[in-house]
Amino acid sequence: MPRPAAPREEIVDRLGDVFRRHGYGGASLKLLSDATGLGRSSLYHYFPNGKEDMALAVLDSAERWMGDEVVPILESAASPQEKVRAVVAALDRFYLGGRRSCLLELFAIGDAREVFGPRVSQRLANLRSALAGIAREAGHAPDDATRRAEDAMIAIHGGLVVSRGLGDTAPFRRVLDGLEKTLIG
Repeated sequence: MPRPAAPREEIVDRLGDVFRRHGYGGASLKLLSDATGLGRSSLYHYFPNGKEDMALAVLDSAERWMGDEVVPILESAASPQEKVRAVVAALDRFYLGGRRSCLLELFAIGDAREVFGPRVSQRLANLRSALAGIAREAGHAPDDATRRAEDAMIAIHGGLVVSRGLGDTAPFRRVLDGLEKTLIG
């Protein structure tokens, strides 16, 4: 088996781009093969369970990014305001200023929901908990902190959908600009 033309991380990024553009159901093996430059047999060599393994690799990559880029911010001794600003900057980079869709959204619908639903639910629960932690640090009661975290998640993901649908990143920018107020007040 020849070595792939690109490192695995780049291949996974390319797979992620296909899933973001076409969704899980619409990401055909041809599209995935064309995007990576790997033939179908090579794709199955690196991802034995096919598209499901590819999607899992993409989710793993996003989770590694979250662990490398966001978790250290949340675990830092910074003030809640500083944490929100740093998380906003990280999300802005990850979502390319609102031009990149959210993988959790794409893996939570259609046939993908049956395969990835529990994992998506767990990731969203983890995000809610992390954001609620910032709100609690800012002095909000646990129930209010959870509501603020959910409002922030709704705004972030809704901003991504609206920005993508309109072809205009301004809605996502507004959400990020207002995130501190949403979480902290």
